[in-house]
Amino acid sequence: MSVTPLQALPVDQLRQRSSTKWRTYPEDVLPLFVAETDFAPAPEVTAALLRAVELGDTGYTPPDPGITTSFVGFAERRFGWTVDPARIRTTCDVMMGVVELLRQVTAPGDRVIVTPPVYPPFYDCIPEAGAVVERVPLIDTGDAWELDLAGIEAALADGARAVLLCNPHNPTGTVHSRESLAALAAIVEAHGAVVVSDEIHAPLVNRGAVFTPFLAASPAAARVGYAVGSASKAFNTAGLKCALMVTADDATTAVVRALPAEVEWRTGLFGAIAAVAAFSPESDAWLDAQLAALDENRVLLAELLAEHVPGARYRIPDAGFLAWIDLSALDWGDNPAAKILREAKVALHFGPHFGDEGKGHVRLNFGCSPEVLRAAVTRLGALARS
Repeated sequence: MSVTPLQALPVDQLRQRSSTKWRTYPEDVLPLFVAETDFAPAPEVTAALLRAVELGDTGYTPPDPGITTSFVGFAERRFGWTVDPARIRTTCDVMMGVVELLRQVTAPGDRVIVTPPVYPPFYDCIPEAGAVVERVPLIDTGDAWELDLAGIEAALADGARAVLLCNPHNPTGTVHSRESLAALAAIVEAHGAVVVSDEIHAPLVNRGAVFTPFLAASPAAARVGYAVGSASKAFNTAGLKCALMVTADDATTAVVRALPAEVEWRTGLFGAIAAVAAFSPESDAWLDAQLAALDENRVLLAELLAEHVPGARYRIPDAGFLAWIDLSALDWGDNPAAKILREAKVALHFGPHFGDEGKGHVRLNFGCSPEVLRAAVTRLGALARS
C-alpha cells in the first residue's frame, strides 16, 4: 500500500522555532547540520503535550508513566522484538544512559571501542564515564560500511572492555546485519566484555533494510548487551528528554536496576508523555508518512549531487535522515563544511568531528522539504563551479 509522504513545514514557520537548528546561524544560512527534522509533530504527540499543559501536568516523572507498555508494543510491531517490560528503565537522554551504563561496566582507564566515523558525542561520553576511547574504524567495502570484527577482536584481546555500538550507524546510515551483530556478540562474550548499543535511529529504517535490535541478534547478544533508545530522533522530541535503557538477561538487568534512583528521576515528564504517544499504534501512520518523505529525499539527494556536485561521493543510507558525503575530490580541505558555511551559506556538520575518517566529509540532514534540499545542493554546486 502506498503512503503519502509527510510534508515539511514552510521555512518561514520553521524560523519561528527556538531550537538549535534555527537559532545557531543567521537567516541567510540554510541549516542542515544538527539532527532536527522540519516536520510538524505527530498529532498524537501534540495532543498529549497540549493536554498536559492544560492540566498543569508539569511535575515530577512517576516511576511508570506508561512508556514501558508503549515501547513494548512498538518494538513488537515495528521490529518483531519481544521486550520484557520489567527490563526497561528510563533516563534523561541516550548519551546520559550510555555514560551511566559505562560507569557500571568499566573501571577508570578501561578502553571502550568505537567504530568511526561515528557520532561525535561518543568521543565525549566515554571519558565522562572515566574510560578511554579505542578507535576501530568501519570497513568501507566500496558498496557498504561494515564492522571490522577482526579489529574489534584484536582490541578486546588487547584489553578493551566494552564496545559502544551505533545501530543504526550515525553518520553512515548503516543498518548492521543480524549476522554481523551476532558475530560481534560472540567475540565480545569470548573476551568477557560488554556492548552498549545506541539505537536511537532504529525507528527510521528505510525500505529494503531490516533493523535488528542488538539484544535480539543472538542469545550471546542478549547476555552481553545493553540497548539505549528514544523516540527523540524519529519524532523530533530531543528537547523533551526521555530515553530507555533495555536489557535481556538477569545479570545485565541487575546492573541497570542498581543504577542510582537519580538516573531515572532525570527523565523529563513531557519527554515521557511524548514517548508514550509516539510509540502508540496511533502514531504509526505518521511515522510511515515521514519514512516515505525521507525515502524520497535520500534518493533526491543522490540525483541533486550528481547534477550539481559531480565530485561528491554519497552512498544512500539504509536508515535515518543523515547523509555522509565525501567531498575530498573538490579540494575544500579537511573540513569542507567550514568553507561551505562561509561561502555558500549552508550549514552542514563538520566531518572531522566524527573522527579522522571524516576528513574531507560533511554530514547533511535531509529531514527537510525537497525545496530546501534542492536549494542547499544548488548552492554547493555554485560553489563547486566558482
